Amino acid sequence: MPEHALTGTRGTLAVREWPHPGPRYVALLVHGYGEHAGRYEEVAGILVGHGAAVYAPDHTGHGRSAGERVVIEDFEDVVTDVHAVAELARAAHPGRPLVVVGHSMGGLIASRYAQRHGSGLAALVLSGPVIGAWETPARLLAHDEIPDVPISPAALSRDPAVGAAYAADPLVWHGPMKRPTLRAFERTLRTVADGGGIGPLPLLWLHGEDDRLVPLPGSRVGVEALGAGVLTERIYPGARHEVFHETNKAEVHADLLRFLDESLPG
Repeated sequence: MPEHALTGTRGTLAVREWPHPGPRYVALLVHGYGEHAGRYEEVAGILVGHGAAVYAPDHTGHGRSAGERVVIEDFEDVVTDVHAVAELARAAHPGRPLVVVGHSMGGLIASRYAQRHGSGLAALVLSGPVIGAWETPARLLAHDEIPDVPISPAALSRDPAVGAAYAADPLVWHGPMKRPTLRAFERTLRTVADGGGIGPLPLLWLHGEDDRLVPLPGSRVGVEALGAGVLTERIYPGARHEVFHETNKAEVHADLLRFLDESLPG
């Protein structure tokens, strides 16, 4: 699998590519907090099989990219980094429609990307997105010292193998959240809330009903403000945070591909 090294806003960005010899569209995968693009191997394969060339950066401070681990000073810089990946993909596949798929923190980044660069997108997909009302940053910032409470692997999926692989993954951050990142989350949640809707851009929202990391009601506030009138939602009963890795992932993948078929030109 090709890997690219791009100059990002805060150092070198590692970018994975899942190539397609003659794609009908390009998909950008935008990963979540503390993880990395390599966890999206299966989703990328599904998209390649559907006709996409797929690109996915490790964000600054994540995975194989440069930066202090899980420190994001400003999400606007991360959006700029994602745009650099989009330009890389466009140069390789000129004229192909571009789709952005963002999970969790990546859903916040993807939402902001659509506000800044939506005219260049064909569709936006948000999975368990950190958008709207999310109480975790304020709760953690209230402490003098950020509690060392790592993400529970069991909160990711009903499939225990998903949690076990996450817990054993050396590229996943297993320590406490960091104050600058929590502050950046708070700022960017406000920025997206104030940034207005995405107009006619087709939007698919995927969420597990039993998501305890990013509870569904808080996300709904943000998603409905972002995509009023263009929103397709799929809420999965019993599913946890990572719907692409859930026990019903075949259903999730089918919903994703159906939405893309309906949204892409031609």
